[in-house]
Amino acid sequence: MSDGNGAGTTRPAAIEIPDEGLHGRALTTVFVALMLGMFLAALDQTIVSTALPTIVGELGGLDHLSWVVTAYLLASTVSTPLYGKLGDMLGRKPVFVAAIVIFLVGSMLSGLSQTMLQLILFRALQGLGAGGLIVGAQAILADIIPPRRRGRYMGLMGAVFAVSSVAGPLLGGFLVDNLSWRWVFYVNMPIGALALVIVVTRLHLHVPHTRHRVDYLGAGLLAGGVAALILVTTWGGNQYDWGSPEIVGLGIAGVAMLVAFVWQESRAPEPIIPLSLFRSGTFRLASGMGFMIGMAMFGAIIYLPLFLQLVYGASPTSSGLRMIPLMGGLLVAAIASGRAITRFGRYKVYPVVGTVVLVLGMYLLSRLTVESDAWVASVYMAIVGIGLGLVMQVLVLIVQNDARPQDMGVVTSTATFFRSVGGSFGVALFGAIFASRLANELTRLPADVVARLGDVGAIDPARAKELPPEVRADFLRVFANALHGVFLWGMAIAIVPAVLAWFLKEVPLRTTLGRGAPPVEESLPEVPVETEVRAAAR
Repeated sequence: MSDGNGAGTTRPAAIEIPDEGLHGRALTTVFVALMLGMFLAALDQTIVSTALPTIVGELGGLDHLSWVVTAYLLASTVSTPLYGKLGDMLGRKPVFVAAIVIFLVGSMLSGLSQTMLQLILFRALQGLGAGGLIVGAQAILADIIPPRRRGRYMGLMGAVFAVSSVAGPLLGGFLVDNLSWRWVFYVNMPIGALALVIVVTRLHLHVPHTRHRVDYLGAGLLAGGVAALILVTTWGGNQYDWGSPEIVGLGIAGVAMLVAFVWQESRAPEPIIPLSLFRSGTFRLASGMGFMIGMAMFGAIIYLPLFLQLVYGASPTSSGLRMIPLMGGLLVAAIASGRAITRFGRYKVYPVVGTVVLVLGMYLLSRLTVESDAWVASVYMAIVGIGLGLVMQVLVLIVQNDARPQDMGVVTSTATFFRSVGGSFGVALFGAIFASRLANELTRLPADVVARLGDVGAIDPARAKELPPEVRADFLRVFANALHGVFLWGMAIAIVPAVLAWFLKEVPLRTTLGRGAPPVEESLPEVPVETEVRAAAR
């Protein structure tokens, strides 16, 4: 890492990146490290799912099982704005390195856990690191590649996110079956260590040396307010009644802290999320779209593996394999749209088309029945994946192109934050919708069938297979009907960003990093771009 003496350093070329960005081998090496960081953060959102039954068998604590996942997601979500601001203030590299170290420490301690409480706490620590990995990777990319050339790299990052999210359950199942559930966490160590070495030795970014005042009060209010509201949607109707003192108290506390956060940001010298960002119509539209897409994506798609396991009798590993069409659709669409944006310099068409395709895909998923062929479900999932691939990473590129260079980190983190919060609320919302519809569907069955089903909420794929044939047929029918409501609500929510996308302005993408606020150029030299992209694709 460089020293802090500015122009008098012995390695000025390593510290200052040209305004046209990195090229060639230097870019490829750093980009690989960024993708490894993104891969780890996305992988650990899902890799633990297939290991949970084994973990409970060894550590106990079945009633706290969901917190192994919730603690990670909650910590990664609430930490993203702070990472973005710290990156702008202290320099992107030291903050990203810190995030990798925190993530690896959390991974090691999670693997060494001896009780369920320890595992939950260490998963939260791991999540704190993951928030910095996701934001840092995208913000560093914005520091080294101008928007005009950034499209296909953002597409590759989106593809990595898709692959790791879907591959998580597969890898988790393999590690549990062949090694131990602890290797679900240990597997992060060599990958993270490689990313750390590359970032430390090969990434040389300018480090600001101006004194800053971190708005810790604002960060605490935002984290507390969002966490409280997420807990309201997570616990409401499950652990506690919606009108219980616990839920009402959390709701009031969450709203109060968010109101206090807005007041604090209006007076803080260096706010975590500058309210001035919302003066931009582009930022408001993209953030709103990201929030709603997060709801539709995380909220509805989380039920697909359950559908595959119950209706088609697929094993956890097999259900992960059956999600490959979704991953493939997202992969192809993200890479293709990224390459097209880099080549033609236009981006608005992709969120417009992507959101419409997502609406169509959600509607088609709502038409799946017990009698639907497996290939039909695969086609519908591929359509959803294509819709997501066309829009997800493009939204980040749009807000980055709209932002000042000194706000790049906070803009990137805020866009990611809104999508993550939308996903958290979506999971809770669709869970409530599914439970309500399932209870309503059960009232249509004969009383003796309902009695034989017992506690429907406790039915897992293994128990469903043990039900008598006639009872199992009735259960699968009501289950599929209840799930239709989840996907229909996902479709309805996806309509909102489909409408908002039409109001996005097509702003020419900058061909430089914008440090000197140069005028926007209309064309891009073809040879350097093609050369470096081929290198990155390899």
